[in-house]
Amino acid sequence: MKDILVHIDDSERCAARLDIAIGLAKSFGARLTGLFARTESHRPSAVAHKASDQLTQARDAAKGKFTAACAAAGITSRWWQLAHGEPGHVVSETMFCARYADLVVMGQSEPKSKLVPEEMVEHVILHCGRPVLVVPHTGSFPSVGERIALAWNAGKEAVRALNDAKPLMAAAKSVTVLSLRGPSDEASSGMGEVPQVDIIDHLAACGITANAERLAGEHIGKMDMLLSRLCDLGADLVVMGAHGHYGLSLKRGTGTRYVLAHMTVPVLMSN
Repeated sequence: MKDILVHIDDSERCAARLDIAIGLAKSFGARLTGLFARTESHRPSAVAHKASDQLTQARDAAKGKFTAACAAAGITSRWWQLAHGEPGHVVSETMFCARYADLVVMGQSEPKSKLVPEEMVEHVILHCGRPVLVVPHTGSFPSVGERIALAWNAGKEAVRALNDAKPLMAAAKSVTVLSLRGPSDEASSGMGEVPQVDIIDHLAACGITANAERLAGEHIGKMDMLLSRLCDLGADLVVMGAHGHYGLSLKRGTGTRYVLAHMTVPVLMSN
């Protein structure tokens, strides 16, 4: 994990995700790229695909804060900015830039905020091909990745998230695998003898010590149980696949959107 990208705008919560991104960059000796991407508030400028004076001033102020924070932390950094703030451009270019990083740090969409398109975070997660760490829009997070919870259902999205998060897991003080697999997901006796797969065993082979728990219940309420258990564990990071079948309903993506809307700790998602 040597190349980290953090989404920058001029929201109040931007400082919180920048602090987290800087902390991760220091821990892994990574370069940090700040990407300024924000929706244009001046409609004629958005239509003309040209940055307004207000957007330019916000961008320059954000660049100054980013550069100063990185210099104070002693990390290698660089600055990227979008040419204008037309909403479609903001979403597509943020997603495209995210493909050139090992990890992307973004903020949870804030209710009624017009700084970024509401669908941007989910769009980036689904289409950038990189793990995205989403920071809640409320709360403080002095540590991220010391106590990790993995939402596990053995789906390909969860597998991707697990592998993307291995560098963080290897450095964590504790890792808990929260299994969301139901009885219907297990191999049936009619299939004959099958290998005894074990995700804890796999993590141990990778040098990661983890504990396992199963969240009881079927479909409805699993995401609530997951979020509740995170509080009990004191987890400061949850790792999960995006748009995997986690049980909230049979509609793909429902669990992902639920967590993105109700998250209380940072979430690392991969697809």
